[in-house]
Amino acid sequence: MARPRVRLVITADDFGYCPRRDEGIVEAFLAGAVTSASLLVNGAAAESAAELARRHQIPTGLHANLSEGRPVGPARRGTSSLLSPEGFFLGKMGFREAVAAGDVALSQVREELEAQLSRFQELLGRNPTHVDGHQHVHVLPGVCQVFAEALQAHGVRFTRLPLERGIGGCTWLEAPARAFACAVAHDASAAVGPFSRRGLRWTDAFVGLSTCGRHMSVHRVSGALARALEGTPTGHSLTAELMAHPGYPSVPPAGGCGEGPDAFSCSWERLHELHVLTEPTLRARLAQDGVQLCALHDLDSKRPGEGVPGEATLETFLEPSQL
Repeated sequence: MARPRVRLVITADDFGYCPRRDEGIVEAFLAGAVTSASLLVNGAAAESAAELARRHQIPTGLHANLSEGRPVGPARRGTSSLLSPEGFFLGKMGFREAVAAGDVALSQVREELEAQLSRFQELLGRNPTHVDGHQHVHVLPGVCQVFAEALQAHGVRFTRLPLERGIGGCTWLEAPARAFACAVAHDASAAVGPFSRRGLRWTDAFVGLSTCGRHMSVHRVSGALARALEGTPTGHSLTAELMAHPGYPSVPPAGGCGEGPDAFSCSWERLHELHVLTEPTLRARLAQDGVQLCALHDLDSKRPGEGVPGEATLETFLEPSQL
């Protein structure tokens, strides 16, 4: 029996975070282990990462950052609801808490997103191939609306919908990580409406919350894709994105977005992801499972009879039981 065909984009997040991380991302791209990268324009190595993207022709999007480090927009020059008294973003959970409390001015979110899109254009000389969100801030309530508006205004068509099927049943994740992943998936489900109304597109399926860092393995990547395929008619073609964080560990004080590198970036987990992605076993398993690697812009040239990413099979991935 024919397997459903999957075209898989493997995106390396946090490009520009530090030179050692970027070295690993380039290595993975040249090995054919990742197909695109997402650039942090407020990262310590953003300029050198942009040069690497140009040199190696890496399809690169914007990793919109509202939670770590210093802003690039008008907020740098004064007080802002996005920033702590020290002038830094509020952090992964701090930003979420401020949004939930209604303490974040969405007009300031829009200004910062606009500034980061403009900075990307300065660095690369073009629009990003896609825009996603560092620590998934782009799907937060309220933020997702202004995010979609900003992308539409800049002519960006593709984003990420971090809605991983079956994430609540991934018992190998520690309880806090699983709770965070479920919250991200819930927010992503609610962001579908705002994204769709602004004409944004995304892959039919997303994986990566269950395979981040130490949890990445050939078996788990294959399993996550299999969960995404459940219920898909035989022979149907599906698009998917695997979020990845490959790289060599950061060595302080180099790296970060203005505050130095975080513990995750300094750990062995980034190197573990690099090794899993580049080992022949993964690519052999993906080929066996009927998975073809591609870049995000390749999804614009869909074969006759295929639907539009983010629309054709969306209902399959919005079942509440899967969150």
